[in-house]
Amino acid sequence: MQNVKALTVLMVLALAACEPAAPELGPDGKPLPQLYKIGAKDAEVIPQRVLEAMNSLRAVRGTAPVALNPALSQAAAAHSRDMAAQNRPWHWGSDGSSPLDRASRAGFVGKLLGENISETYETETETLSAWMGLTDTRDVILNPAATQMGFGWYQEPSGKIWWTMVTGQ
Repeated sequence: MQNVKALTVLMVLALAACEPAAPELGPDGKPLPQLYKIGAKDAEVIPQRVLEAMNSLRAVRGTAPVALNPALSQAAAAHSRDMAAQNRPWHWGSDGSSPLDRASRAGFVGKLLGENISETYETETETLSAWMGLTDTRDVILNPAATQMGFGWYQEPSGKIWWTMVTGQ
């Protein structure tokens, strides 16, 4: 009989250990965010994930898809790093450059149409979703004239991520 009780206690403890831990809650009662650390594998697939998500959003509106453009992505990555160095999210470079200047410097020969920026701890898809929630940034994503897209980021050691998306044709 004692063996049965001991076995029952061990089974209950084993099952309790399998139960996922409850997330830590913040003062608002919502789960605290988990740090999103971009690793080498993530870095390889992030631009493609954003492109696919963006093109899905565009398809819902009947808008043609965009393609990733390496020059625009280079300009976006450079601006993300520069925003981090300045510690402020804005569209002007520390050297006074505009989005047009940066795209041209990176070798983009088309017409630049728009730029979205973000300073956050959120993932790229959460950031894209946040941009869709605002008229001006949503218009950059859904602009029917856009045929090209560049996407870049810089992650600080603290985990803060500076995201930049640029569109052109």
